[in-house]
Amino acid sequence: MTTVPKEINAAAAKKNSAEKLTPMMQQYLGIKENHPTMLVFYRMGDFYELFFEDAEKASRLLGITLTARGVASGNPIKMCGVPFHSLDGYLAKLVKLGESVAICEQIGDPATSKGPVERKVMRVVTPGTLTDADLLPEKAERPLLAMCSITQRKTVTTGLAWLSLASGALKLMEFSGDSSTVAVRLQQELERIVPAEILSGDNGNLFDDYAGTHINRVPDWHFDVVGGHKALLDQLGVATLTGFGADGLGAAFGAAGALLRYAQSTQGRGLQHVRSLTTETESEFIGLDAATRRNLELTETIRGQESPTLFSLLDHCRTAMGSRMLRHWLHHARRDQNVARARHKAIAALAQSEAAGPLAATLAQVPDIERITTRIALLSARPRDLAALRDGLLQLPALRGDVVRCYGPGQGGETGLLAAIHAALATPTACLELLVRAVAQEPAAMVRDGGVFATGFDAELDELRALSENAGQFLLDLETRERARTGIANLRVEYNKVHGFYIEVTHGQTDKVPDDYRRRQTLKNAERYITPELKVFEDKALSAQDKALVREKMLYDLLLADLAPHIGTLQTISQGLAQLDTLNALTEHAQQHNWAAPQLVDEPCINIVEGRHPVVEKQIERFIANDCRFVNERRLLLITGPNMGGKSTFMRQVALITLLAYVGSYVPAASATIGPIDRIFTRIGATDDLAGGRSTFMVEMTESAAILNGATEHSLVLMDEVGRGTSTFDGLALAWAIARHLIDTSRSFTLFATHYFELTQLPDSHPSAANVHLSAVEHKDSIVFLHAVQAGPASQSYGLQVAQLAGVPQPVIKAARKHLARLEAQALDATPQRDLFAAPATDPYAQEEEEEAAAPLAALNAAQQSLLDAIADLDPDALTPRDALEQLYQLKRLAAA
Repeated sequence: MTTVPKEINAAAAKKNSAEKLTPMMQQYLGIKENHPTMLVFYRMGDFYELFFEDAEKASRLLGITLTARGVASGNPIKMCGVPFHSLDGYLAKLVKLGESVAICEQIGDPATSKGPVERKVMRVVTPGTLTDADLLPEKAERPLLAMCSITQRKTVTTGLAWLSLASGALKLMEFSGDSSTVAVRLQQELERIVPAEILSGDNGNLFDDYAGTHINRVPDWHFDVVGGHKALLDQLGVATLTGFGADGLGAAFGAAGALLRYAQSTQGRGLQHVRSLTTETESEFIGLDAATRRNLELTETIRGQESPTLFSLLDHCRTAMGSRMLRHWLHHARRDQNVARARHKAIAALAQSEAAGPLAATLAQVPDIERITTRIALLSARPRDLAALRDGLLQLPALRGDVVRCYGPGQGGETGLLAAIHAALATPTACLELLVRAVAQEPAAMVRDGGVFATGFDAELDELRALSENAGQFLLDLETRERARTGIANLRVEYNKVHGFYIEVTHGQTDKVPDDYRRRQTLKNAERYITPELKVFEDKALSAQDKALVREKMLYDLLLADLAPHIGTLQTISQGLAQLDTLNALTEHAQQHNWAAPQLVDEPCINIVEGRHPVVEKQIERFIANDCRFVNERRLLLITGPNMGGKSTFMRQVALITLLAYVGSYVPAASATIGPIDRIFTRIGATDDLAGGRSTFMVEMTESAAILNGATEHSLVLMDEVGRGTSTFDGLALAWAIARHLIDTSRSFTLFATHYFELTQLPDSHPSAANVHLSAVEHKDSIVFLHAVQAGPASQSYGLQVAQLAGVPQPVIKAARKHLARLEAQALDATPQRDLFAAPATDPYAQEEEEEAAAPLAALNAAQQSLLDAIADLDPDALTPRDALEQLYQLKRLAAA
């Protein structure tokens, strides 16, 4: 096997050895020069080929064979390739790895080209600009985001623009502050938006990495604010952006300009489907930072799995559009209570009318109209996309009929959410009639295969098809005549794509072949012939077939152009369908699992009666429901109780019920009344960030700092075991100070779980705090968790019992019990306990008198401890009667001492 020399640089090969390269390779290098950071897939016949560094990289990433072709600068040119019909599978792999690909197609005619066939990059595929159904996740968006920062007098203004190319949704946001404040805010927004690809200027240094997301550097001049503003006006076809709430923005316009330029360049055409703009503000959504999204397991478990999560539990959606909207709602709960109230009313109407079942059955027959519409706009829709669109639009009358039966005066009348959805689902008659007339009932997968258009749509196409389709009857008639003329009973007249039409005669009958037969092919057992009559028909039939394919391609381009005016209407329909599907899924779940309608009120409170964790209750046989009550005068609950007792579950369920109420869903509780909420914070679990150089305790304190700096009186805060990552007294002091800050300064509604029993004294000095605990009972050497939240502090932690349940070896448990008894005895015999939160004593003489008075007591404690140690060492089950009597005398002597 020949070893291929070290890869040379493609640009260097072009510069230094152009005269030695073939014309085709020179053409390739010219195209590669315009796409230096991308893998160029260069079409050659039935393959896409890659060369030089691209070949080496693709071979490694895709696991395909690396070969060599030709020589440049004395070294073989490395190459590899993939079949053109398998392109999508390879693209999916590369995009998943964060790679970008330029697809270079043959646009010239090989028959007329004097040099290399003309080629051109027809589209660019990047992680943030996907529209192909095979490359996109069905139930999630993959937005492209651009960021632009402007600094003036130490104030940084950052603008964000992001676009979901698959749906056409374009959004802007802008925020200002000092550099550190803006960096934190930027991190939070990126965690919310989750872009697949980020565009930043060449000199941008505000943000260099985000969770492995592909960051693409583009020239700084692409972020020109004035140019970006004009690009938005041109894209939306308007004279002002006032109607989109974008007045006064600056950096966001710069980001939008770079975004639109990049998106258009990757598609090789305009973005017909980007027709609206949304301007978002910080106060629009309930804030959820990355730790909160992770701890609440909204769409991904803590271990990174897709289920069981809140999304996987609620996703009864029948369409991909509905699933994507449900995911969006979970991460973007609106603070505006009216939005959630409208959804609650719609769910109530759907449930009361019992329409959820029929709606679900009809929605299951609706395709992903949103993404099909985008592919129509980008001229990349395939025939079966159009057939699916046609069949989906045919379901609209049935859906509207079910919806209209759900709303009336009792459910909001003509102004309710269901009424708006009903209006959005009006059938686009002209569009549907065009699709019904044009598209075959079951069209071919690709236009190049023919069979796309329905019979009767185009007379010329029908005539060309008739010539081709009648070939079968002609061949049968010819076969019958030739058998009779030649006397060859087994003569056959057939066709294949390689050799065209032919007459096949076995070798034993060739002596009967007439003089007008001309040999076309010799086989092992037969000869194939052509006759003048068959040749004339072949030319006519094959010509008709070719002409029919050309005609279909031309008609298909016209059909996509005729559908373009309906893009806006189709987008409105897709939004209506997505909302209806999401609401219907939430209704089905609420009915099946006994969820209740929450009440959103203006006064500060969270009052949950018999609340349940929506995901956990599905994983266990019997879930214990619990109440949670917060009011203006009761803002912090100190939660104590054993490990595994249910503290974390209780805390998370309160947060999830609160979030679900603002999402617009019913909630897993007997009832829930919830006031204004601006953010939800969580500090749960012990994790480290070794790659970032942060220990478990550092992560804990970083998350705590974010809460203390960001929580307000309208926030819900979950703090679980804060301070446990350091020494006992350090941790206790931090937990106490953090709790005090949340009570006195933040005044947020706080669930504060702890094993520091000393903190249970807080309510004595802070009336807005209260103690609750998760109960458990001991049975012999084991423990039974009751999972019920009760008033007051817990009496103990049951740590040894939990360790025993976990399988810790019995000798370890026994040694721990012995040491625990010693520690408890020392604690009981120490000076009477003072208030943990009282000011420390400052009189040294008083302290000395206390120590002298405690000396005799300490001696007594030592004797008692010896007795306790002796008892702890006994193993009654292992003693004989004689040994037991001896041990009893020994204990008596110790007691007398």
